[in-house]
Order: sequence, then C-alpha cells, then structure tokens
Amino acid sequence: MNPALRIQHLSHAYGPKRVLEQVDLTIARGEFVALIGPNGSGKTTLMRCLAGILAPTSGTVEIDGERMAVDARAAKARLGYAIDPALLPPPLTGRQCLALFAQTRGLDRIPEETLALAEGLAFLPWLDQPVERCSLGTRQKLGILLGLIGSPPLLVLDEPMNGLDPVSAYEVKQHLVSLVRAGRVGVLLATHALEVAERFITRAVLLSEGRISREWDEAALNVIRADPDHSLEQAMVEALRAPVQSGG
Repeated sequence: MNPALRIQHLSHAYGPKRVLEQVDLTIARGEFVALIGPNGSGKTTLMRCLAGILAPTSGTVEIDGERMAVDARAAKARLGYAIDPALLPPPLTGRQCLALFAQTRGLDRIPEETLALAEGLAFLPWLDQPVERCSLGTRQKLGILLGLIGSPPLLVLDEPMNGLDPVSAYEVKQHLVSLVRAGRVGVLLATHALEVAERFITRAVLLSEGRISREWDEAALNVIRADPDHSLEQAMVEALRAPVQSGG
C-alpha cells in the first residue's frame, strides 16, 4: 500500500529567500503526525506545497502514490485539506458547499459520517444558511467538514482548532483519532497547541529554519506523557536551543 504522503527532497524559495531546504517526510495511514516549530520555520509553506497551492522549487510530493507535479487532479482527489474560512463562497449555504465537495470525491450525496460530525460540531442549524451569515467560528467548522468529507487517505490541517469552542475542538479530535485508529487515513496537523497535540498524536516532527531537525516517535511521546514534569513543548524548546552539530 502506498503511504498517504511522501515528500522527498522538497525545497522552496521566495526569490532569493530559501524557506524550505531538502525536506523529507513520509506518513502512513494510521499515523497522526504533528508538524511543530516556531513562527517563520516554514510550516505554512510546507503545507501549501503538499496541498498543491504552491509549486516547490524542487523535490516531489506524492499523495497515495500520485505525484502532485504529474497529475495534480489525481493527487488532490486523495487529499483532505481544511478550507480557509476566508475562502468560502459567501452566497452558498453550508449544505451546497458540502454537496459540491462530495461530488469532487465521487460521492452522490453528503456522507452520513459528515452530517454526524456536523451535528457534533453544532453546525446543523447553520447548514442551510449562506456562508456570509456565519460567524468566523462557524465558518471554521464548515472548512473542517469540507476538508474531512469522504475521509481521503491524507488529511492536512493547519491550526484547525483556532476559533473552535471546547466542545467542537473535542469532537474534531475524537473524529480524527477514530479515523487514524481504524487505519483509514494519515493525518498531518500543523499546530502550536502542543499541550493538546501530544495527547493523541503518534509522531511529532520539528521544522526549524526550513529543515526537519528532530522527530519524536510514539515511544518517545509515551515517555513524555508518562513524566508529569516534562512535555512536548519543553522537548521542542530544548531541541531548538541545542547547539547545531557540525558534520565531519
């Protein structure tokens, strides 16, 4: 089975400024990976490259075996990317948006799983309201529902809990965990909320100055979880402060 995501030797620059440098990352179905790092480390640029929003300067992105640079349509069909609330079409209703996205997944209707999650997010009262009438938090819920619809092999979420109430954030996390544990999807979550992420992820990847500088697998995360005086946030800070090892 192809991995949900394979990134190889990916680099990106904005003019002379190098933002990503030789990034390699593979995520299998059944993995919940947190992408962490300080502001300016390249997280958003990496997420946009793997989603096909940006074309990397060099390197490759494969989603479920489909290369983004070769067949972007096929690659994106295997990708769930939470939609930025600012990009949602104001005149359409939530139901219309969900129906359109379901069609792009080859579905003839909105899946019951999506409607169940919408209920858990308290979105059903807004389902038939135009997006322009929805609050920012309600639009955030719709963006997440659109990204998750059909449970494609790879789910990519950039700070999805921002703007969500505690109950809705809990529902999203539990839904993602259930998909991962069933081996249906691989998840890449970019987040600063490390105290929350460390409780349910299976791997953490630290991006620093455009490079992956450290990873913590599930065994390492379990050690952190078992120590009340330690945290993933502390481990990240220690890794960032550690002196760079020179080669040779």
